Amino acid sequence: MSQYPMSPVMGQMMSQPLLTSCVIRHADRYHGNQEIVSRRAEGDIHRYTYTECHRRSRQMANALSGLGVEVGDRVATLAWNGYRHMELYYAISGSGAVMHTINPRLHPEQIAYIVNHAEDQYLFFDLNLLPLVESFHAHCKTVKGYVMMCGLSSMPDKTSIPNLMCYEALIDASSELYDWSQFDENSASSLCYTSGTTGNPKGVLYSHRSTVLHSYASAMPDALNISARDTVLPVVPMFHVNAWGLPYTVPMVGAKLVLPGSSLDGKSLYELFEQEKVTVSGGVPTVWLGLLNHVSQNKLKFSTFKRMVTGGSACPPAMMKTFRNDYGVEVLHTWGMTEMSPLGTACTLQSHHLGLPEEQKQAILEKQGHAIFGVDMKIVDDAGKELPWDGQTYGNLLVKGPWVINSYFKGEGGGVLQEGWFPTGDVATISPDGYMQITDRSKDVIKSGGEWIGSIDLENIAMAHPAVQQAACVGVFHPKWDERPLLVVVKKPGAEVSKEDLIQFYDGKIAKWWTPDDVTFVDALPLGATGKVLKNKVREQFKEYKLPA
Repeated sequence: MSQYPMSPVMGQMMSQPLLTSCVIRHADRYHGNQEIVSRRAEGDIHRYTYTECHRRSRQMANALSGLGVEVGDRVATLAWNGYRHMELYYAISGSGAVMHTINPRLHPEQIAYIVNHAEDQYLFFDLNLLPLVESFHAHCKTVKGYVMMCGLSSMPDKTSIPNLMCYEALIDASSELYDWSQFDENSASSLCYTSGTTGNPKGVLYSHRSTVLHSYASAMPDALNISARDTVLPVVPMFHVNAWGLPYTVPMVGAKLVLPGSSLDGKSLYELFEQEKVTVSGGVPTVWLGLLNHVSQNKLKFSTFKRMVTGGSACPPAMMKTFRNDYGVEVLHTWGMTEMSPLGTACTLQSHHLGLPEEQKQAILEKQGHAIFGVDMKIVDDAGKELPWDGQTYGNLLVKGPWVINSYFKGEGGGVLQEGWFPTGDVATISPDGYMQITDRSKDVIKSGGEWIGSIDLENIAMAHPAVQQAACVGVFHPKWDERPLLVVVKKPGAEVSKEDLIQFYDGKIAKWWTPDDVTFVDALPLGATGKVLKNKVREQFKEYKLPA
């Protein structure tokens, strides 16, 4: 029953539920010969079409029914980006069960916690993740069986995993005759857990309706701008917010899909980009840094790669400029969250920006962007008062929309909304024409003498230095100012730079009092399971750091 009042005059249009199964059926019917290319754990390249993907998805839906999976049951996957994982996206959700993707980069204890919290009935996993599953399966209380995503010849001779089945054997034993179930579009389609940097991860339960609407919006020209003329390679994993929705958006528009498996180093990605003539890709900045290092060190160019979608954390402006100016690759800055399915904003120029000087255009493109249709946002102070959109005033960012979370799975964390809006935990400004820029996470803001310093700006400036590969800026104790910025830097291989040179590099770029008080060099920064720098770990590591007097 709708929560809104019903009009006395209703529209007279067909009432067809928005279900994920409609996406793969459309791809089969209207783009059936389009390719899906996968780098497999078996070590080879696999090719087939949307028609074949649809057929095997129906076979797997029959196999799930044979295993006793019922509507609403959670079925887990522990897998990289590949065609079998793609089939499960549609087989599980399309049959009315809930697709639960799990990040294999998590600690085994955390994976077991997530499996138990979700009450997963079955767990599907990739061939090269067998040792990981062996390390935690004994702690999983609800799982009735495990399915290894491979052929019979790759099944292990001996394992501790109970009731282990072969994916291809299940497919071969199942009929391709399957009518996709019809049910309420608000039914759950998939389940993703937050990265859990503080406390246990919380589940975000997407609906079929929210997933399909998100896919529509993602494809729009001023969003990801994907069409049937593209070849799309999602570097972002299918276990990370459903690969930003790309396993739905790409078949919806009929584009070629290239799935890279677990090989996400710069060399492997470059080879696949060139071999498959990739035009669009999406991933977090740490991945693009590895790709950029590979092409620059080997004096390579891209022949077809034209558009790079980046999100997950702020993209350093220096990286954006290098991709555009040296390699002809447009960098599309986006922003979102697991709780937002995830896309909230995308940063493209509007017609009135086209005559601006290049520096002003670049300043706009460095923002997280303009809200895409379906997402509304505002900034408020700590008392909840809405703040102006002047591009200067920053406040707590709140959002709402049809693919934004209402509550966490099983009510974890209690009520999360503030008068119907979701608090993102980000601190941001919004310009008069609606361009949003994250200045920090609320927990990462450096509070110095009663004023706020945004760590993201300081990190971006540091990463523009030719000797800096990665940087994180955190607040450390200061007896007078409460906190002052400490810059933690990873140098590029073979590069040298002094603390003094880096501090001087800030001259004229920011307010003088924002300048970091000190710089320390490290071999590596701690990264989370999705490739983000874990600022909480950096703060913990340097909480006793003594700034120079």
